Amino acid sequence: MSARFGLDLPDYPWDQLTRYRRRAAEHPGGVCDLSIGTPVDPTPQVIQHALSAAGDAHGYPTTAGTPELRESIAWWYEHWHGVQVDPHAEVLPTIGSKELVAWLPTLLGLRQAGLAVACPHAAYPTYEMGATIAGVECRRLDAAEILAGASLDGIGLLWINTPGNPTGEVLDRDTLAEVVRRARAAGVVLASDECYGLLNWEADEPAPSVLAVTGSDHSGVLSVYSMSKQSNLAGYRAAFVAGDAALIADLTRTRKHAGMIVPFPVQSAMIAGLRDTAHVLAQKERYRVRRDRLRPALENYGFRIDHSTAGLYLWSSADEDCWSSLSRLADLGIVAGPGGFYGEAAAGHVRVALTAADERIAAAADRLDAAAV
Repeated sequence: MSARFGLDLPDYPWDQLTRYRRRAAEHPGGVCDLSIGTPVDPTPQVIQHALSAAGDAHGYPTTAGTPELRESIAWWYEHWHGVQVDPHAEVLPTIGSKELVAWLPTLLGLRQAGLAVACPHAAYPTYEMGATIAGVECRRLDAAEILAGASLDGIGLLWINTPGNPTGEVLDRDTLAEVVRRARAAGVVLASDECYGLLNWEADEPAPSVLAVTGSDHSGVLSVYSMSKQSNLAGYRAAFVAGDAALIADLTRTRKHAGMIVPFPVQSAMIAGLRDTAHVLAQKERYRVRRDRLRPALENYGFRIDHSTAGLYLWSSADEDCWSSLSRLADLGIVAGPGGFYGEAAAGHVRVALTAADERIAAAADRLDAAAV
């Protein structure tokens, strides 16, 4: 008998949507796919030009990023969050944020230390998958439970997600500061996934970064950010992590050995995207218009919108199983994301994305309004 290898991971959950997509595609007006948060708008020209200009990339890039990129990341934190990070020691570019989320428990050596990962009850599935890949337990733990005194014993990495995916919930500064305090007291690495931070709908300023409540001391804390949403760069795989200098140094060293390096043309494109703020504000307004059109239509149809104060989704519930909601929407030619993908606590919601063309958003809203009559 031959040896059996592999991690035996479950099937990719989005494949379960196939039959709903097929039913939605039968609608005479075509499908309105509001299920996945991939950008549909063009990548800004300033970024495309920077990528093209850096096309003669004959040498190996550096894992730590060029000095210009590190300085641009530090500038981004100061401009948007009023946070100062050391560009020489406290920032690191990554190949998108998903790979960092998936590999961080392994890179931190949690299995060797016998420690678990913790993430919110309703959460991006890759937090749990990262624990699975690392061969450690994943516990579900919300910030509110931590503030109420929940134990962090046996946890090595605590994920928070603000603004949250799928919920769109934003953790305020007081909550962030207390979670930081408790994580530090327990000796737990706190990683904050902040990829939707600039898409805050109920305030002019971005959602607060965890680094905004730590002062100059970033020990034990990491902020993770992706440019996919702010700059339509999902295809570039452009992201970064900032915070604790010792953790950044260790991650950089490990990633050097593993060859986990952002390509040089992408690093150049990131610099252009980080420094240019006009396209970020313009893109946010595009999403605001779509949100303002879609939200009242969902409510008119009978959905309650929970949280959703930031990010690219409307966290919608009709107080029924998510698959029932998905089925009713598919009959209207609309595809949404089932809350069950994000944990048992999310099974009564569907995630409705704003990442569709204006015409498709309008078509979905019109169908919802017509069905509500």
